[in-house]
Amino acid sequence: MKTFDHDNETSVGEETNNSLSKKDLNRLFWRSFQAEFSWNYERQMNMAYTYAMIPILKKLYKKKEDLANALKRHLEFFNTTPHIVTLMLGVSAAMEEQNAKNRQFNPDTINNVKASLMGPLAGLGDSFFWGTLRLIATGVGTSLALQGNILGPILFLLIFNVPHVAIRYLLARFGYKIGTGFLQRLQKSGAMGHLTFGAAILGLIVIGGMSATMINIHVPLKIGSGKSASGIQDILDNIMPGLLPLCAFGIIYWLLGKEVKATTILLGIAVVGILGAWIGVFGTN
Repeated sequence: MKTFDHDNETSVGEETNNSLSKKDLNRLFWRSFQAEFSWNYERQMNMAYTYAMIPILKKLYKKKEDLANALKRHLEFFNTTPHIVTLMLGVSAAMEEQNAKNRQFNPDTINNVKASLMGPLAGLGDSFFWGTLRLIATGVGTSLALQGNILGPILFLLIFNVPHVAIRYLLARFGYKIGTGFLQRLQKSGAMGHLTFGAAILGLIVIGGMSATMINIHVPLKIGSGKSASGIQDILDNIMPGLLPLCAFGIIYWLLGKEVKATTILLGIAVVGILGAWIGVFGTN
């Protein structure tokens, strides 16, 4: 049985302690089904992602300190379509393998690549699984269920889950395969630094876009009276669209830099939001 490192063609029987096998990728696949079981508002899918990576990391890192750093690395914010999360898990496994073998590897690249790819992958995954496959399965299942046919719910589950499980399984291997080969080519060409820099920029763009679209702050107050009254929100939007979400993000980022606990920040957001809505400073669009 062969590992997926085709450039080195290392068999499992000859593998080093830092080489991954099909069995390791199978464990990655099975653990990926927990992707939404521990979803949270602070870092969303991070706990499930780390849980799926634990067998990989334990095999690659024998020193307690190295293992702790790797676990902490994957506890950063992550979110994408759960049905295709194995693609990113496979890529992460390949990058962790390279990091364990090559001490010149920059581990920051691992999270940079995750941050830059999770948004585009979510767009593809949501469009296919939620926007296409689920609708097809629902249409077939509902039409039969309305006729009292027991095949309705059965076909709904099969039409949606058979492709989903197959794709999830294949993407774990595909992600690892492309990750290993791609990283080896980058290291030989000396382009790893460019990848790290580019991935960091892409990741910041994704996080910035998420902040602008997912943070919604509206101020309904007006200056003046009658028809000549000007809305404060309109004035702020004319200065710069998304100014209030940017300020809110900046404050939260500053607080995190001061090592304020996330739970304290969340409670503060709740209190400010409730009080602001009560006295009329905040409202809905």
